[in-house]
This record gives sequence, C-alpha cells and structure tokens, in this order.
Amino acid sequence: MPVDNGSENGNQLLDSGTHTPSIMDGRATQNGVEELEEAYDEQGRKVSPLLPSTTKNYLIDIDGTIGEDVPNEEPERMSKADYYPDALKTVNKWYSEGHVITFFTARTEENRQVTESWLDMCGFPYHGLLMDKPRGGNYHWIDNHIVRATKFNTRFTDLVRRTAEIEVFDDD
Repeated sequence: MPVDNGSENGNQLLDSGTHTPSIMDGRATQNGVEELEEAYDEQGRKVSPLLPSTTKNYLIDIDGTIGEDVPNEEPERMSKADYYPDALKTVNKWYSEGHVITFFTARTEENRQVTESWLDMCGFPYHGLLMDKPRGGNYHWIDNHIVRATKFNTRFTDLVRRTAEIEVFDDD
C-alpha cells in the first residue's frame, strides 16, 4: 500500500521503502508522464512500446554528475555530499516538462536508502533509480532504440545540438 512520504519531489514509497509502480516498469504512470505507445516492426508484429517522440527518457549518473563524486568505499559521505545547483535546476525543469528521469548509478544496492534520502533531501525528482551500474566508465551502450549520450564535464545545462563522430555497426 503506497504511503505519502512527504518528499519534496512527490515520489511515493511503498511500506517496504520501494517506489510505487511507474511507467518505468509498465504498471502505471506517474507525475504526468505520457503513456507508452504501441509499436510494430516491419512485418506488423508488436514490439516493445515506446515513449511519445516528444518525451525523453533521461538516464542520469549521480556521483560526479549531479553532485560530489563519492566512491562506494566511503558510504558515510553519501548523505552529506554536495549537489550541483545547476543539475538540480535542469533536472527539475525536465521533470516538470514531462520527461522520464531515472538515476543510473554505480552505487551498490546496499546504498539505495541513503541515495534515495539524499535525492529527496536535495529536491531531485525522479521516476526510477537503478543501482549497481558497472564501475570504471568507458561505457558503450548498444540498444535497438535511439541512444543519445552526453558526457558531463563542468556545467549541467539544457542540451544543445552539436555534430560529433560516433562508432556504429557496419550494417550497410
């Protein structure tokens, strides 16, 4: 049974401490995110549903991206880490525009509670939190859907379009 946890970001928690079912798991929508749309392949067979083309599905790292970089080896620092105000402003904007916000972190599952508390305390709204991302960087995401990657450097702002060279499969 969901209970209002009084968090600033509007997320509700189940009695067990987990998030209410959301668009992320296909069971319900949350906070104005549009319904997934049915999709079909070239032969007319149903495939995995898609978000509307106007809705982005943001996967955002935590440590060193929206706040101070804290390694798993120092979990006592996680609850007191500084957040980046420009990241908070931008994430809140994206969330209020109806985009899906999922934090994807290399923090371990045992640090979920402190991570959720920190996100709520800082005021970061989100739909999902994925733990245990592989550590070490140098990520290369392969998917059958469009993937856009943005490396965080020093400022968290609205995204701008630039041309860049990318690696792709040789499927010509």
